[in-house]
Amino acid sequence: MVTVGASAPRVGVLALQGDVREHAAMLGALGAEVSLVRTPAQLAAVDALVLPGGESSVIDRLARQFEVREPIIARIQAGMPVLGTCAGLILLADRILDGLPTQLPFGGLDVDVRRNAFGSQVDSFETALEVPALGEEPVRATFIRAPVVERVGAGVEVLAAVDDRVVAVEQGALLGIAFHPEVSGEQRFHRRFLERVRRVSGG
Repeated sequence: MVTVGASAPRVGVLALQGDVREHAAMLGALGAEVSLVRTPAQLAAVDALVLPGGESSVIDRLARQFEVREPIIARIQAGMPVLGTCAGLILLADRILDGLPTQLPFGGLDVDVRRNAFGSQVDSFETALEVPALGEEPVRATFIRAPVVERVGAGVEVLAAVDDRVVAVEQGALLGIAFHPEVSGEQRFHRRFLERVRRVSGG
């Protein structure tokens, strides 16, 4: 069991919809002080935020209803570290190529994404993914109605691709991935994210 100390990074998981518990459990196991975020006050109390997988259009709508959309955008623009998985990647993108007419991302990542690019729920799959930034051992990547990145800005680092389709990117304090490491038990992306949080927060 990991003991949370005073220097533990304070990480929120946006808890409006999606696989919130899986992210919270993994972050806690890695030594983070985890809290669920649904309000502006809860957002203000954390050093970083995880945007979980789920339905990007639903999370967008609920973020407006709970009045956290604009505070999240402001924190992203101020340099808050954010990890977005699947729907979270869509929300972090500056542009959604096939979003619903009323759907708007939070933005921050200079990328264009396409939703459900690998097909529907029945087309879900798991693969061994080469991610050189995380070491030689391949990542077990679970894709569930996953998006892809179709345009990458000049300041964005591509971390992984499947058949030349970009599925993991990093830009400054923002890390966006199209798959679900929290489902497969793959901790290295969360470890990388927490290292960035500690650097930014001085923990």
